[in-house]
Amino acid sequence: MGIGYDSFLVNVVKNEVVHADQPWTHHWLPFTNFDLLVPPLDVGSIFFYKKPSHGVSFSAIVDTLKASLSRTLTLYPPMAGVIAWNEDAGENQIHCNNGGVCFIEAVADAELKELNFYNPDECVEGKLMPKKLVHGVLVIQVTKLKCDGIVIGVMVDHRLVDGYSANMFISSWADMTRTKTSSMIPSFGRSYMKPRSPTIHSPLIENVFVPFSPPFNLDKNPMIRKYDEYQIVNRVYYIEGEQLKMLQLLANENGCRRSKLVAFTSFLWKAIASSMGNFRKDNKACNVVIAVDGRTRLSHKDGEEKQKLMVSHFGNVLSMPLGSKKPEPRPLISKSLVDGNMSFTVSAGQRFETMDAINFGWGKVTFGSCHVPSERSDCFIMTMGSPKNNEDWVVYMHMPIKHMSFIEAHANHVFKPLNADYIHI
Repeated sequence: MGIGYDSFLVNVVKNEVVHADQPWTHHWLPFTNFDLLVPPLDVGSIFFYKKPSHGVSFSAIVDTLKASLSRTLTLYPPMAGVIAWNEDAGENQIHCNNGGVCFIEAVADAELKELNFYNPDECVEGKLMPKKLVHGVLVIQVTKLKCDGIVIGVMVDHRLVDGYSANMFISSWADMTRTKTSSMIPSFGRSYMKPRSPTIHSPLIENVFVPFSPPFNLDKNPMIRKYDEYQIVNRVYYIEGEQLKMLQLLANENGCRRSKLVAFTSFLWKAIASSMGNFRKDNKACNVVIAVDGRTRLSHKDGEEKQKLMVSHFGNVLSMPLGSKKPEPRPLISKSLVDGNMSFTVSAGQRFETMDAINFGWGKVTFGSCHVPSERSDCFIMTMGSPKNNEDWVVYMHMPIKHMSFIEAHANHVFKPLNADYIHI
């Protein structure tokens, strides 16, 4: 399945700060309503590449990446800034001050085919992915493997970006590296997002959202890691296209056709709820939260100009509808994520086209994935396109090992551990 956690070393060669190229303008950018719904969490993306075919040295690749990153930051000034208190506005905002991006150059004593893709906690966490942010809102690590393969890890503050925007930035960086131009020019406008009026809001918001008070303190979070069975781990699986079609067929009824995402989420929801019942959690509910991209919905019937603005909008445009199910199931709608209940978020990333878009000039991505830092105690699942074919899915899961073990035991016909053979390394 891969080499163990302590079986290879990663040595940092250089750690420096990359700034936006000139020209850039010092300014403040307020958060939108959607940005304010995201707690202060970090989220990562990681991309694995085989040995470049053109024979260029790793040091030359790193120099090229830093130069193109500098040019890309001129298009994305928030990514070179910091979140700070704006005295004039009386609130936290994005200070676009060109403080720069932490850029780490590293070398790993492991080959691409040896990495444990199924268990990112062994090879990604603390090794190929940079640690929690200590400078600015973005940190990048570029690592050369023993086989001359390359790994790029990107960690960013979630308050600035959703998955769509993170993919937009990294794709632009790849474009700038390869062609010196970006296929997407981001929009940071706020007026078309219907800015908030702090004293006016619909009471319906209380059906879904609650005021944020840091629930990620492990001493207070319901998913406390006091026992090994509640320790949250990261796992990556692949689901074959035939299994997805079967789940979709089972979810369809009375002439109503469900999407593959709905069918998959329903199947996973039932499995996790069943695992709770199996572990004598019958009195607890299992909540599922769906991350919905609002870009197309907010521009629906508003004309072509608004649609173009929403497609290029950089930031968070996510809503989080949720539902709740008892382990001995009867469906109901939960008003909020209630303390003490098992809750997990499902996000769809298939349309990001990662395998084609993140090409820095030395070849397409061999495998790309999101990555959630181990200290995050919220449960998160992302579905992604497969590097093998268009019918399969890759599924990233960040959940307690207790529930993960149940899924592997009872749904192993659907969830298959990702390995080097599957992605043809």
